[in-house]
Amino acid sequence: MLKRFFYTLLLLTTLTACASPTPTAAPTPKATTTVEVTQPELDWWRTAVFYEIFVRSFYDTNADGIGDFNGITQKLDYLEDLGINAIWLMPIHPSPSYHGYDVLDYYAVNPEYGTMDDFKNLLNEARERDIHIIIDLVINHTSSQHPWFLEANSNPDSPYREYYVWAEEPGAGSWHETENGYYYGYFWEGMPDLNYNNPAVTGEMLKITDYWLNEIGIDGFRVDAVKHLIEVDGKLENTPATHAWLKDFYTAYKAQDPQAYTIGEVFGAGSSVVKIYTGSELDHIFNFEMSSGFVNSTNGGANSGIVSAIKFAQMDMPDFNFATFLTNHDQNRVMSVFNGNMDKAKMAAFLMLTSPGTPYIYYGEEIGMQGQKPDEDIRLPMQWNADEFAGFSTVEPWRAAQIDYTQVNVEAQTGDSASLLEHYRALIHLRKENSTLQTADIRLLDAGNSGIFVNLRVDANGTYLVLANLTEEPISEYAIDLNQAGLAESFVGVEMLFGEGQTQVPERSGDSFQPYQPFESLNPYAMYVIKFIP
Repeated sequence: MLKRFFYTLLLLTTLTACASPTPTAAPTPKATTTVEVTQPELDWWRTAVFYEIFVRSFYDTNADGIGDFNGITQKLDYLEDLGINAIWLMPIHPSPSYHGYDVLDYYAVNPEYGTMDDFKNLLNEARERDIHIIIDLVINHTSSQHPWFLEANSNPDSPYREYYVWAEEPGAGSWHETENGYYYGYFWEGMPDLNYNNPAVTGEMLKITDYWLNEIGIDGFRVDAVKHLIEVDGKLENTPATHAWLKDFYTAYKAQDPQAYTIGEVFGAGSSVVKIYTGSELDHIFNFEMSSGFVNSTNGGANSGIVSAIKFAQMDMPDFNFATFLTNHDQNRVMSVFNGNMDKAKMAAFLMLTSPGTPYIYYGEEIGMQGQKPDEDIRLPMQWNADEFAGFSTVEPWRAAQIDYTQVNVEAQTGDSASLLEHYRALIHLRKENSTLQTADIRLLDAGNSGIFVNLRVDANGTYLVLANLTEEPISEYAIDLNQAGLAESFVGVEMLFGEGQTQVPERSGDSFQPYQPFESLNPYAMYVIKFIP
C-alpha cells in the first residue's frame, strides 16, 4: 500500500583545552598549469564543500542576541572566500526548544531567525554566489506541541491519532503516558514519533518536501535520525520497513526535483551501513568511520585509524560517495578533542580535505573554536572578532561565547599565513582547483613507518601524492613503496602543490620504482601534496 500511495502522489525530504604549540605557516597551494581532462558531469554535491551552520549562533543583525538569516546573508562573502559552495542549516522551523529538533510548523520559519522573506533573500544571495543551501528535515518525530499531536492526544477519535504510535499499555522502550493512553517517543516525551505505517503521514511529508523544494527553492535536506523511522518488533533502528519507506521516499522527492539532495544522519555509521542507505534511499550518509579515522590517527600520531577507515570504504563504498567530517553539533568540538593543539587541528583538516568524499565543516571549526558538552556549549556563538560578545552581536548573546574569543576569532586569523583559518582556506581552494583531490581513486601506500600517512590520488587528470607526518617528531627513516600503486608510467618531474621544500622525482628501474624518499626528513606534522609529471 505504501508504494502504491507514493506513486499516486507522484501523479498529482572530553577533553579540556591546553595551550597550543606555536603554529607553523600554512603553505600556499601552488597554481597548476595542467589542463584538466573533462570528466563526466557529477551531481553537484559530489564536488561540494559544505559548511554546517547553527543559525542561532552564527551572526545577529537585529541586536536580540540570537543569530538570524540576515546574519548568514551578511557573511556569505566570508564563506565564499573560504571556498564554501554549500551550506547545511540546522533546524529553521518554529520550535519550543533552542535547538529546533522538535518542530511546531513545517511550513514556517522560526520567527527568532527572521521572516520567510529574509530566508528567501538568503537563498537568492547564496545562489548569486553559486552556493547551495539545504535544511534540516526532522521527520522521525514532531514536537509534542505540534497541532497534529495536540489533536491526537486530546481526541482519540481524531484522524491525527494515527499520525503517531499509541498503545493502551506501555511496552518496552520509550513510552509516555497521557490521559488517553501511551505514545511512543524514542528520544524523549517532547518528541512523539510519527507513524509511517500510516500513508497519510507519508503524504504530509511529501507535501512538505515539495513546498520547500519547489515553492521556496532550497536544494535539499539533511534528514535527521533517519535510522529510527519505523521500529518493528523491538528493533529500534535500520529496520527493513525503514529501508522500504526510504526507497519510495527517494523516488518521490526526486520526482519533485531531480537535483534535490538528501543526506541522512545514521549516527555511528561506517561504510558497511552507509552502503545500505546510499543510492536508492538517500544521496549521502555521513561516514562516522572516516571521521574517527581522521581524528584518531591525528590524535594518536599513527596511521592505523585512517588506513582502516579507507580500507573499509574501498571494500563497501569504493566510489567514496558519502559525506566526511571531523566532528559535528552532537560531539565535542574537534579542537577540544585535540586539547587546543593547533598542529593536530591542521593535520585533521589536511586528512579530510585531501581525501575522497564530500567534506562538511562545522561552523567555527576553521578558526579552532572549542566546546565540550553539554550540547549548548558545542553550539556557542561564532567568534568573529575580539570586540565585546565576540563580534557575534552588540548585546548579550543567547549564550556566552567561549572565553578565548579575544585570541581565537576570524579577524585575528584572516591574512595570517600561520593561522588555522588560512590553512583551511588554502586546502579548500586546492581541493576545488584540482578535481583529482575531490573524486579520484585513492591508493594507500606503505612508507615503513606507522607515523606516516601516504596515498596516491589517481585519475585522468593526474597522479597526486598525499603525504603527512602524523607525529610531533621528525621522521627520516622511511621509504614509500610506489610499486603497490599499479602505476604504468614513469615520471620526469614533480610539482609541489601544498607544502614547502625541494622534493625528488620518483626513479624507476625497469618495471619497478625505487624506494621513494621525497624528502630526507619529514618535519613534525609536515603535510604535502605533490603532483607527479609524466
